[in-house]
Order: sequence, then structure tokens, then C-alpha cells
Amino acid sequence: MPPSSSLIVSDPDILGGTPVFRGTRVPVDSLIDYLEAGDSLEEFLDNFPSVSREAAIAALEEAKAFLMDRAR
Repeated sequence: MPPSSSLIVSDPDILGGTPVFRGTRVPVDSLIDYLEAGDSLEEFLDNFPSVSREAAIAALEEAKAFLMDRAR
């Protein structure tokens, strides 16, 4: 489970518990979808101005750390 200071939060009252960027209703999956489609981080940030660059990068770092932990 991510620490309470995580920039990714899941709350049953926000989009049914879908992980979102803290303080927004933007699902983290949206960032992943953009990148998988070949769009840039800039395009994502332009389309979701409530998400800061720092939050997007931190979310990617959290996801990477999670995957690395699972691989061990």
C-alpha cells in the first residue's frame, strides 16, 4: 500500500475508488493510457491541467517502484 503522502489516492467516494491523482478526479490510468498510446507527458499535462508535472512524474516513479518490488 502506498504511504499516506502518496500522490496517488483511492477513495470509494471518488470515481468508485479508482486510483486518482491526489486533489483531482483524474485517474492515474489516464496517464498510463496516454503514454502507451505514444503521447507525450506534455500532451497529458496540457489535457489535464489539474495534474502537476511533479505529480505525474511522482506517480510514474511510484508505479516503477511498485513493479520493481513485485519483481523481487
